[in-house]
Amino acid sequence: MFNVLFETVQDGEELYLTWLLAGLGWTVALALAGWCFAFALGIVVGCARTSTNRAVAIASRLYVEVFRNIPIIVQMFLWYFVLPEVLPPETGAWIKKIPPPWGTFVPALLGLSLYTAARVAEQVKAGIEALPYGQRCASRALGMTEFGAYRLILLPQALRIIMPTLTSEVMGIFKNTSVALTIGLLELTAQARQINEFTFKTFQAFGAATLIYLLLALTVYGAMRWLENHFQTPGQEMKREKRGIPFDKKAEEATP
Repeated sequence: MFNVLFETVQDGEELYLTWLLAGLGWTVALALAGWCFAFALGIVVGCARTSTNRAVAIASRLYVEVFRNIPIIVQMFLWYFVLPEVLPPETGAWIKKIPPPWGTFVPALLGLSLYTAARVAEQVKAGIEALPYGQRCASRALGMTEFGAYRLILLPQALRIIMPTLTSEVMGIFKNTSVALTIGLLELTAQARQINEFTFKTFQAFGAATLIYLLLALTVYGAMRWLENHFQTPGQEMKREKRGIPFDKKAEEATP
């Protein structure tokens, strides 16, 4: 069914399968690097969205509204095509001379991570606002700073609450890496398109890419599902049982 993957590339010695695996490597690298950056920035911006400092809250909201509402493909074009033109000529020329694939990987990483960070920030904000306001008041009564209250009390609970929605974001960032082909990064979808252009075997090229995306999604889902069970809020096990969802026996035994 996928015989084309084991054919030799025209004017070369490598297999088309090698192209697809190379694309898979760049897809995974872009998604993981983008998620690390987006998760860290999303937490900072999400906390800032709930800050009592009005200037900080407005600045963080402005960030979210800008990066969440501009299509990710437009953001990549801005980082790749527009940024070198608006910087000083020497800096812009240096950026344009960055050799591939880094010359396209870095703009794709910026666009993907800033867009995803805006979405993560809104989920962190929702998780913090789901907590009783009395916890924030109690931390102040104990003499804790605002930073300490977020780090030790509010944020750990909020992250546990939003774990299911973060699973969707992680799976989404893997799929959004395909947009990077528009600026020339040879990730998985770009390699499948390239195989199709060389062999005219569309079904086999994109069918193989589809199966790889599916395997990636199932792997990510399994890993995030394990994290959800490991970090679930104590007491949620009974609610899951009432909905007919089996839960970990160890967690049941550990619950007082």
